[in-house]
Amino acid sequence: MAVKTNAVRVVEQAGIPCREKFYEYDENDLSGLSAAKKVGLPPEQVFKTLVARGEKTGINVFCIPVCCELDLKKAAKAAGDKNMALIPVKELLPLTGYIRGGCSPVGMKKKYPTFLDETAELWDEIAVSAGARGHQMILPPMDLAELIDAGIVDITM
Repeated sequence: MAVKTNAVRVVEQAGIPCREKFYEYDENDLSGLSAAKKVGLPPEQVFKTLVARGEKTGINVFCIPVCCELDLKKAAKAAGDKNMALIPVKELLPLTGYIRGGCSPVGMKKKYPTFLDETAELWDEIAVSAGARGHQMILPPMDLAELIDAGIVDITM
């Protein structure tokens, strides 16, 4: 039996409609493309959560389709910074409370400035990590953006 993650509880408490998808994951392939295939959604509709550090702004969170790459220049501009770099994986858990392959934009240890790629607006629903490997939550992107106070911006290459 699957346990409700903190991220799912936060979404449900906010009254946001949410469906959960569980799947078997491979420790050697934690890619978003693999997750998209396993939950049966196009890669453009499944979003990964990336954490980066700005020179001036500190930690920022970016949610982009799993088939895309984060454009660090666009990310820095969106955050009001000159430079942005992805954090080392070893910093992910202490900063967010989540591990690689299970990082959700919802329910992090602290509230960080968050940005959702503008392509999310093309979908009625998107999938994001529910806060555990092998667990996605599917929800309306604008409800998600409002919940996490995310800016909607062009941040992909």
